[in-house]
Amino acid sequence: MPLSRLNDEQYKAATAKSGYNLVIASAGTGKTSTIVARIAYLLQSGLSPKEILLLTFTNKASTEMIERVSKYFDKDIVKNITAGTFHSVSYRLLKKCNYNITLKQPKELKILLKSIYEKRVFHHIQSKTKQYQYSYLYDIFSLYQNSSNNESFSKWLIEKSPDHEPFLDIYEDILDEFIALKKSYGYVDYNDLLINIIDEAKRGKFNFKEILVDEYQDTNTLQGKVIDAFNSPSLFCVGDYDQSIYAFNGANINIIGSFDKRYKDAQIFSLNKNYRSTKDILSLANRVIEKNPRLYKKELIVTKKEKGSPPKLLVFGEVYEQYEAVAKKIKYSKTPHEQIAVIFRNNSSADGLEVALRELQIGCKRKGSISFFDTKEIKALLNLISILTNPKDIMSFVGIFEYARGIGSVIGKEIFEGLIKLGHGNILQGLISPDMTCKNPYSKKKQNWQLGLFDHFDTLGSLSRFKGLGFEDKFLSNPILKHPKISTEGGIFLYDFYKFIKYSNRTQNPYKTISNLINSKLYHHIADTLARQRASLRGGGFDEERAKEILQKIISKAWIVANIAKNYNSLEKFLNALVLGSSEMVEGEGVNLLSVHASKGLEFKELFIVDLMDGRFPNKKLIQQGGSLEEERRLFYVATTRAKEILYLSYANYDKIKKIEFAPSLFLKEAGLIKSTPS
Repeated sequence: MPLSRLNDEQYKAATAKSGYNLVIASAGTGKTSTIVARIAYLLQSGLSPKEILLLTFTNKASTEMIERVSKYFDKDIVKNITAGTFHSVSYRLLKKCNYNITLKQPKELKILLKSIYEKRVFHHIQSKTKQYQYSYLYDIFSLYQNSSNNESFSKWLIEKSPDHEPFLDIYEDILDEFIALKKSYGYVDYNDLLINIIDEAKRGKFNFKEILVDEYQDTNTLQGKVIDAFNSPSLFCVGDYDQSIYAFNGANINIIGSFDKRYKDAQIFSLNKNYRSTKDILSLANRVIEKNPRLYKKELIVTKKEKGSPPKLLVFGEVYEQYEAVAKKIKYSKTPHEQIAVIFRNNSSADGLEVALRELQIGCKRKGSISFFDTKEIKALLNLISILTNPKDIMSFVGIFEYARGIGSVIGKEIFEGLIKLGHGNILQGLISPDMTCKNPYSKKKQNWQLGLFDHFDTLGSLSRFKGLGFEDKFLSNPILKHPKISTEGGIFLYDFYKFIKYSNRTQNPYKTISNLINSKLYHHIADTLARQRASLRGGGFDEERAKEILQKIISKAWIVANIAKNYNSLEKFLNALVLGSSEMVEGEGVNLLSVHASKGLEFKELFIVDLMDGRFPNKKLIQQGGSLEEERRLFYVATTRAKEILYLSYANYDKIKKIEFAPSLFLKEAGLIKSTPS
């Protein structure tokens, strides 16, 4: 049993009495083993698996923990434990509560917000400050939802950015319409999942006798409200305040810091035995992190017997010279490339590192780069599938019509809304069997200069312009074609979409549906458009042979999706699995190129931390924008404690492209690798 393998500290924590328990698990101290043992202890003690909730920050982490528990208990018992990320758990529980929702990623919903935002004007407002663009407005509203303590968006924003007060009425009007539109189409984003589950939990819909929370230090205010809403009599929260690095996303270190004050009779346990890093590596990390306030007492003890080599400082004259030298060290290293990582604070470092590695024919992978499922061709394929599963999916509709010449997000949204009218709430009906008594599916909105709202057109277009294009008579008479800004090319694209909808069998298995879609004229139009774009030449035109090669690759990638779909019995389950898991996917193989945030939870035999220059790490720009030196220090601690045996820290004195001179990072001085000069 897992309990027999624990050290004394882990055992005391895992077998703690029910109540409010916080486990401070420093880097490499076996927190996963402790959580697994705690679940085993609960089951042994007679707690029903249905009464256990495990919340993690990645689905991979929860899957690993449940699999480890399954080694000691019947799998049919263990599968009844509710486990996953805050978002995936909330989604599943809401579905059990019969919520009819479609989960959308932020980048998709930003397109919807854009279609609302672009109907507003701001030029009538006198202000030296430039208004937020739609993408940042989405991000700032998301941060508000994550981190606010029930104050209004206006009050919260004025406190953070008082210079944006002149735009507040328009911002709020845009967001009100956005929220209403999401609700009308059944869309939810990640925050909405949590907001809805809080409402259901407060109604007493769930009965979890113990909630276990991993990476507790990274919970934000909204996630903290989720935990409290379940009103469980027992919590088992595991985290490390020295590894709280998500303040930019609303993470609130005060949640872990105030645990013993918020919960009566709370018990605090500490895991202090590090099984990952050598003594020298751990000593360096501790010298730096000790400069931060100590929220709870802890003292790390090294258990690793291998001595390893002391951390080494590498100093270079120029930034790219640094990348080249790191690449050469990796080339001649005896460590397998999969066990080597290069960590950076700023994403701008990654490009130079990748180039330097590729020049030496060293394979590498960048976590956080565009995943297979985020490429345009695959996104278009998934949008088409989504329309079949959810005819109210305006986001997928607008995304598809980006490939129709002359139809952007605003016109795409207007066409969608027109089809809704023609189909009495169903765009598929609006396409195939429109209500012909509706002569004008495009109704105007009145102007409101105070809220910056304006309209796009006054008169309808004639259907005669589409005659002779080979359209079916039934489609040619559809009032949807009356939009004055639908060009001939746009009309042809809309007709191909009509045929796709008309001849798709939405009830057949996902593989067959996607196979038919890949072979459709509509998808080939999209794939051909992308191929031509990617084969474009500087002087105009495109490389015909190159375009053919790219087109073949696009179609091949689409068939990969079809084959993945063989594992699912419905399109809806297939799509939701992709949305919830896409952020954890990594492409490529070889050396790991990672931002500090992406390195969280990982470990490597050999590790390089680059660009340790004052201003870049710690990142002074982000500190000035609301970050803190304490968080930058925690980032450094997380980075260094990824190393098991070999650690290199490097910096350069000069960037010849930006013509900037650098001083070494403050953290190198705090680590004792560089002597501080007396002031």
